[in-house]
Amino acid sequence: MNLPNAITLFRILLIPVFMTFLLGAIPYGAAFAVGTFVLAAASDSLDGYFARRRREVTTLGAFLDPLADKLLVSAALLALVQLGKLSAWVAMVIIAREFAVSGLRMVAAAENVVISASPWGKVKTAAQMVAIVALIIEPGWSVWGVRLSAVVVGLAVLLTLGSGIDYFVRARDSLRMPATEREDGGEAGGS
Repeated sequence: MNLPNAITLFRILLIPVFMTFLLGAIPYGAAFAVGTFVLAAASDSLDGYFARRRREVTTLGAFLDPLADKLLVSAALLALVQLGKLSAWVAMVIIAREFAVSGLRMVAAAENVVISASPWGKVKTAAQMVAIVALIIEPGWSVWGVRLSAVVVGLAVLLTLGSGIDYFVRARDSLRMPATEREDGGEAGGS
């Protein structure tokens, strides 16, 4: 296993550690959870950096890296819902977008179409990470009666939806059904 993939695997292995700190009755658990989460989030940049620098980009890494991001964010969101710090609908919107974009990319791959990563995806991920940390520490800061963590979460949701729409718009032309299939009723696809 190369270094970038080992870093990605390490990020995945940090998820249960993060969850234990966040959900367990551990003194200073929230602080340890934030530290673990930030370490896991920072490793996302490291694995990509080393993969490109060392020319060790692999199919396994291309699969594991986005999976690790989705697992980390999804686990954090579900834990925050369980703790009553986040509305379930917010978690559902973010997780549903991840499933939708992953599904879109799988369909595209089956058609030998590559949908490149969106620059908005990185911004979205960063906003989600900041929102998660803000919700864990929840300092209660507010401006004009609005909690800053709520503003950060709202921004993360907007970026999540916007980047998802961006993927579908960019894929639209690449994945159009040929005219002959449309005339036959489009029976080639599933649900």
